[in-house]
Amino acid sequence: MWRGLWTLAAQAARGPRRLCTRRSSGAPAPGSGATIFALSSGQGRCGIAVIRTSGPASGHALRILTAPRDLPLARHASLRLLSDPRSGEPLDRALVLWFPGPQSFTGEDCVEFHVHGGPAVVSGVLQALGSVPGLRPAEAGEFTRRAFANGKLNLTEVEGLADLIHAETEAQRRQALRQLDGELGHLCRGWAETLTKALAHVEAYIDFGEDDNLEEGVLEQADIKVRALEVALGAHLRDARRGQRLRSGAHVVVTGPPNAGKSSLVNLLSRKPVSIVSPEPGTTRDVLETPVDLAGFPVLLSDTAGLREGVGPVEQEGVRRARERLEQADLILAMLDASDLASPSSCNFLATVVASVGAQSPSDSSQRLLLVLNKSDLLSPEGPGPGPDLPPHLLLSCLTGEGLDGLLEALRKELAAVCGDPSTDPPLLTRARHQHHLQGCLDALGHYKQSKDLALAAEALRVARGHLTRLTGGGGTEEILDIIFRDFCVGK
Repeated sequence: MWRGLWTLAAQAARGPRRLCTRRSSGAPAPGSGATIFALSSGQGRCGIAVIRTSGPASGHALRILTAPRDLPLARHASLRLLSDPRSGEPLDRALVLWFPGPQSFTGEDCVEFHVHGGPAVVSGVLQALGSVPGLRPAEAGEFTRRAFANGKLNLTEVEGLADLIHAETEAQRRQALRQLDGELGHLCRGWAETLTKALAHVEAYIDFGEDDNLEEGVLEQADIKVRALEVALGAHLRDARRGQRLRSGAHVVVTGPPNAGKSSLVNLLSRKPVSIVSPEPGTTRDVLETPVDLAGFPVLLSDTAGLREGVGPVEQEGVRRARERLEQADLILAMLDASDLASPSSCNFLATVVASVGAQSPSDSSQRLLLVLNKSDLLSPEGPGPGPDLPPHLLLSCLTGEGLDGLLEALRKELAAVCGDPSTDPPLLTRARHQHHLQGCLDALGHYKQSKDLALAAEALRVARGHLTRLTGGGGTEEILDIIFRDFCVGK
């Protein structure tokens, strides 16, 4: 239905026969700079739909669709009757807002029509806009691309806006909003300014090094700035892809011996029956994955086969896949039956999986593990019975839900370490593109330090500065921009 409405609007915008009789109205000629329009709110029936325009013909479109025909006060909502400019037929009573450029989202003249959200109303307004000279339907992301082209947003802010639109968890929303507010761009501009000053010192020495007027220590000042920047870049590049995990989701794998309650925990955390729960060992034979929001962080939660030896070929393949997933996990939820800790399967699991992960050197790049003792409702008041020495652990009953709050709090802390905490951490690198340019900048600074020739050292600083400039959108290629703006929907 909505695809059909957009096709009708596009056909109306392409018709050249209507344009020749309206040039005297003050509308710009179609080739003099296109004005775009699109449904900006979500598709489907709704109480209010927002249709927006951007470009030099926005004011003209507002005049000929509304009565009275004078422009409303800028950035003030005004109730107007919308009519089809071809037939004069009323379309809807709508709130209209006029945003004269450059004080608008795109930096151009913009109009918003807040109409009733029925398909017939939206279709009528889109077709009416398509009949106005100089207007055409917008492409995906074209409004934001115009904002970028007109200096309203830099490239990292554009990416933050895209992430904000797609955010599904609290942590994703916070991170996207910080990037949209320009924190990452501001940080990169500060680094670029540092390199500009260092480059100026080096070039001053090249040009005036033999003059007595040049102050002492010029090259030393440049070296100090470069060393400080190397430290800052290295710290951000050592974040172990935390920002990318926050954007796309951390991988959490639930593992343990058969019948420890892994599937019950997955169902409890995802709040839906993802896995079959049965007292029969070996019920789960393949990896079952589901995206969930855990404590505000995006997570891909994996239920795996119980780890044991000497089973049939099908279950053994499930065990192999479970071990493979363990190697890929960012966070491991290791589960044991709290009432059966002395069993061979529990002892073997503690000695292999839990001990091996615990032996890793603590760092943000290593796997993290939470040991969960399930079935606490079967324990005596004294707690777990005799068994092996246990590392720090959490008690949980998937049956009663006791201990779930403590587990969620522990998960929040672990996921904040894995993904970064957008409420407290410095700006995170959320895309591979960010890491590529920072790594390129760091490599260029390494060439600077190794250069014996001052001209080559200056060129290395230019290359490093170029990487930071391209990160925020300066000198970006069209191919890169096309990929970024393609993530947006039509109307944004």
